[in-house]
Amino acid sequence: MLEKYEHKPINEIRRKDRAKDETWIKEYLTTAPFAAIATLHGEQPFINQNIFFYDDENNCIYFHTAKEGRLRYNVEHQTKVCLSIGEMGRLLPAEVALEFSVEYKSVVVFGKVEVIEDEEKAKSALQKLMNKYFPDHIPGKDYREIVSEEIKRTAVYKISIEHLSGKEKKVDENFPGAFYYKYSEQK
Repeated sequence: MLEKYEHKPINEIRRKDRAKDETWIKEYLTTAPFAAIATLHGEQPFINQNIFFYDDENNCIYFHTAKEGRLRYNVEHQTKVCLSIGEMGRLLPAEVALEFSVEYKSVVVFGKVEVIEDEEKAKSALQKLMNKYFPDHIPGKDYREIVSEEIKRTAVYKISIEHLSGKEKKVDENFPGAFYYKYSEQK
């Protein structure tokens, strides 16, 4: 019989043995290179892949897009969002097709998103993104600091985190036949 999820917390994980604690989740949010951010257009989900910055101190996530576009339109009409990060580990063969599996880790964030209208706050969020992805580049030395004209050409967003969850499946290093995925054309 299928479980009834309508009364369960949105971030409840079915496989409790794979659930990760808040420290692990925050570390992964800090280091993950990009995320899938889901918004709604009416009842139709819309996903945008993007770089992001996790701000532990303020329990939020920052990202940016073009000033106009589908994501911006969606956010202005519905503030609920879901953000997902993840990565695949080794593929895990088995003797029965249903038992084949894969190592992975993932975090899902639920929250509300807003466009940051204040120029100084938007500039600060963009600088945090720069610092994450280009930590060895110093503003004013290696590149021109962010200026007002650039802020006017972009939309900077803040996701206030309401719920999150994280999980990981990792097996013994000596798992028989485990290997990393490599795409090959099927003939």
